[in-house]
Amino acid sequence: MRRWMLLSPTTLILCAGACASTNNGGGTPITSVGAENSAGAIRAAEEVGAAHSPQASLYLQLAKEQFDHARRLTSPDDLPAAALMLRRAEADANLALALARENTEKVEAQAAVDKANMLNDAVVP
Repeated sequence: MRRWMLLSPTTLILCAGACASTNNGGGTPITSVGAENSAGAIRAAEEVGAAHSPQASLYLQLAKEQFDHARRLTSPDDLPAAALMLRRAEADANLALALARENTEKVEAQAAVDKANMLNDAVVP
């Protein structure tokens, strides 16, 4: 089987979008690497379930807002600000990802403790 057939439809769409010039609607391209990194971090946070964790969802929303704001900066003079906004979006998305993972690990750890306590209660009369 060819490798490209193993890619998910989302990955294929993103790759196709990456091949095109990254444009923020005003004719001025923003840094494609910054946009790809930010978008990837946002996607990763969403896939891990950051939207379902109160702390993580806050940073995920900030990342999305910063990404959208960077895309609206159309003037050539705004490119440094857009690049900074994309880096901030990536950082906030990465924080949302870490918080979501932490939340998942806490839930799993608590489930393991509860199971251990239940087994202990079943063994000890």
